Amino acid sequence: MPRVQITRRVHFSAAHRLFRAEWSDEQNQAVFGDCSNPNWHGHNYELDVSVSGLVDPETGFVMDLAILRDLVGDRVIADVDHKNLNLEVSWMNGMIPSTENVVVAIWNR
Repeated sequence: MPRVQITRRVHFSAAHRLFRAEWSDEQNQAVFGDCSNPNWHGHNYELDVSVSGLVDPETGFVMDLAILRDLVGDRVIADVDHKNLNLEVSWMNGMIPSTENVVVAIWNR
């Protein structure tokens, strides 16, 4: 059977603040722009999760997309949707919640 990749797209909304405490408000604003707002800043995120492998000849699946959706929902979306990434997501502690760091933190879950 051929090796293929499937992708499931999920959505979530979250608030964050990009800032470094040791920097002045002016420096944070210059580097992070609106995302450094002390009263937080929100985004609607899209997360693509891909799985690759051999197609199962019995099911025609690499993985059942419903199972992938539920897995991502339980392990990621439940933690981040309508949350403050700086304050409410334990696996983001100590990280600037940039898109790149959110991806790294999700990968390390």
